[in-house]
Amino acid sequence: MRRPTIRSLAGGAAGIAAVICGGIALTSGSAGNPASAPAAALIDAGHLPPVLTLPGEPVTLRYAIVCAPREDGRPCDGSGEVYLRSGRSGPFQRLALRRGDESAEGRYYVDVPVEVASSPDGFSYYAVLRDDSTGAEITVPSGGTAAPQRSFRLRNPIGIELGPHSFGHTRSPDAKVVDAPWGSALGRVGLAGSRELGFTGPSAFDVADDGTVTLLDQVNGRLERWSHGRASATSVEVGPGLADLDVEADGTANVLEPPDRVTPVPTLRRFDRAGKLKWAQRLSDRTWSKLAEGPAGPVVLQEPSEQWLPLALNGAPLDRPSQAIRAKTGHARRPDGEVVVERLGTGELRLAELAADRVHRAWRIRSSTPLGEVQLAEALGDRLVVVTKAYTDTESEYVVLVLGPSGVRQQLVLAATEWAEGAPLARFRLAGASLYQLGSTPAGAFVVRFDLEVPQ
Repeated sequence: MRRPTIRSLAGGAAGIAAVICGGIALTSGSAGNPASAPAAALIDAGHLPPVLTLPGEPVTLRYAIVCAPREDGRPCDGSGEVYLRSGRSGPFQRLALRRGDESAEGRYYVDVPVEVASSPDGFSYYAVLRDDSTGAEITVPSGGTAAPQRSFRLRNPIGIELGPHSFGHTRSPDAKVVDAPWGSALGRVGLAGSRELGFTGPSAFDVADDGTVTLLDQVNGRLERWSHGRASATSVEVGPGLADLDVEADGTANVLEPPDRVTPVPTLRRFDRAGKLKWAQRLSDRTWSKLAEGPAGPVVLQEPSEQWLPLALNGAPLDRPSQAIRAKTGHARRPDGEVVVERLGTGELRLAELAADRVHRAWRIRSSTPLGEVQLAEALGDRLVVVTKAYTDTESEYVVLVLGPSGVRQQLVLAATEWAEGAPLARFRLAGASLYQLGSTPAGAFVVRFDLEVPQ
């Protein structure tokens, strides 16, 4: 039986139940409202969608339901239904979830009927999950019928066998574009934390088409920009937590912050080039994995929907229901296509480029060495640039694959120099034909550039 695992870019959690219970507050939801208001009865959920499947592969949908424990100390009384259909149109059929024993991968499950799983157009679905003792409900994904989760069938994916990873053979950067010691003066970046609890440095960065690098120096409450080796700073009102950053062509900065004591929900703050706050908008879902540029504004990979939800449209904020109904399964930087990623177990990645909501081309990557989170998966002309992490119990390095119609066009291995913590999926940015990496050492933070091969 196919064992669903985290398909998102993050992809490295031990299990969805652990992800939900690990310090994340419960939220409430309703089947009738894509982004429901909080209620007294609390419920949360987790789901690992099988977004890329192979012909003949059995598919099981699994869910974790988390709610308040019963008075007798036993787990909550969970139940639910999955609404499923072939393709992306037509009526949904209702399938009741069954309760199993595999709590790490989702205790509640349903096997997708063969005729649906084998549909050439894939299938779409959503679930309504509840706590039977209180009646609290949540819809996953939050858009429900308007934006169900999608699963695409891979007919002939390009197979890539990486074999065992050989550590210690990393490529040197083509340039170091930022070299910032720890500190608060201009040209330095803030450091917080301790040896016992760990240190945090610049949370995220972005790179403009002209090579200008912007660091989110949240410890010092500012954005620092480096252009041609010279630094400038703009003060912004951001919290000290690990946030993600997206800078638009006109200098507008989108900062996605985690919850804190003042604001108990994840929030996107939008600043103009001078650092003035334009607006702030909370996310539709309870948490996030990654902020990225979309075709009409910033998009966020949100959980538990496990979809890319837009937070703005042509500069204006989208309220929570509007985010939910515009959700996409893949990341779309352009209006005409998406990139979809699924991580299976520790040794397989599946990737697909979509065009007109159909699989245009796909790759299946297998490795003898465990593969961790996918930091980046973006189109570059007719290629797809993918950054993942190869790891063991004692070592880790980044593997960069430039994929084309016949397989791997270029492969790089990069050092994982991460002395201070940053946002988990904000280590790399692609600008033009160059890949940029944010790193840190006991001396400070840096950004280096790797120039990718350009086809003749």
